[in-house]
Amino acid sequence: MSTANTFHLSVASVGETHFDGRVVSVTLPGESGVFTVLSRHEPLVATLKAGTITIRLSAMPAHAGQAGDGVEKSKTLLIENGVLEVSGNRAVVLL
Repeated sequence: MSTANTFHLSVASVGETHFDGRVVSVTLPGESGVFTVLSRHEPLVATLKAGTITIRLSAMPAHAGQAGDGVEKSKTLLIENGVLEVSGNRAVVLL
């Protein structure tokens, strides 16, 4: 995966790392609503509520001449609450 449109994401709780790697985007259940973080996002700190974190790992384009948007690889995590910090093309979620 090219690093041009990706950023580093870490999702961790006490004693456990749930995810640590480069991603295209992450969608999170914020206290004020669901939002998505992309590469080079402005610095941000937000509280998270119970819901689903969707981590988009990569998007492979469809082959020329074929219908569809391509294959997307993603991972989901169910959470109770947490805190997100985004800074310097890196995002950290503490659960």
